[in-house]
Amino acid sequence: MLVDMSGSHAGYGPLSSLDVWTVVVSAGQGERFGADKSVASLGDKTVLEHSVDAAQTVGAVVVVTAADRCQAVEDLLEDVEKVAAVVAGGATRAASVRAGLAAVPATAEVLLVHDGARPLASPALFAAVVEAVRQGADAVIPGLAATDSLRWSQGGVLDRNQVVIVQTPQGFSAEALRRAHQGQGEATDDASLVETHGGQVEVVAGETGNIKVTHVEDLAILNHHLKLRNTDA
Repeated sequence: MLVDMSGSHAGYGPLSSLDVWTVVVSAGQGERFGADKSVASLGDKTVLEHSVDAAQTVGAVVVVTAADRCQAVEDLLEDVEKVAAVVAGGATRAASVRAGLAAVPATAEVLLVHDGARPLASPALFAAVVEAVRQGADAVIPGLAATDSLRWSQGGVLDRNQVVIVQTPQGFSAEALRRAHQGQGEATDDASLVETHGGQVEVVAGETGNIKVTHVEDLAILNHHLKLRNTDA
């Protein structure tokens, strides 16, 4: 635990009173990357620090990491004002999300789930996802139009106009996300899990720079986007 959620923090009041919470999932082993990608350098911060910085613009944050990295992540994020907890993840992504949800107060109304390996999701994107949930959506995903031709792996063309490339942060009404995870189900993303439990999924515009770090080469692309962002600022 990084901060006492019952106390005031950096002028924001008690973190436990905030109604928007983001679970940042960073518990993978980075097998395709070849190392712990969360601590890879991107500009003057690590990948994880960038991801958490954006998440805290809309509310409090719980970070999920591998059990053997908890202390290192706590040390890395100790000065981030709205990180409430660092918790150990599970054997699967869904299990890790559930570990994060367990650290979120029951009073939270809007829950977001964000990949710790997506460091350049902007605060504006987080805000757009939160707003769509506040407007009544069960689940909200950022999505980009597919530009490549698509095929089913076993044959047959897939209409790219009927699909989107899914990103995070994904946002949910707290009730919908907690209900979806009660059954201990598995899915590649949380919106799919909510949808299997009857929730409706809405799509907001994603961002081309919101790239997930999977391979070492992705850092070069992200550094380019970061320089463009800093130039525009």
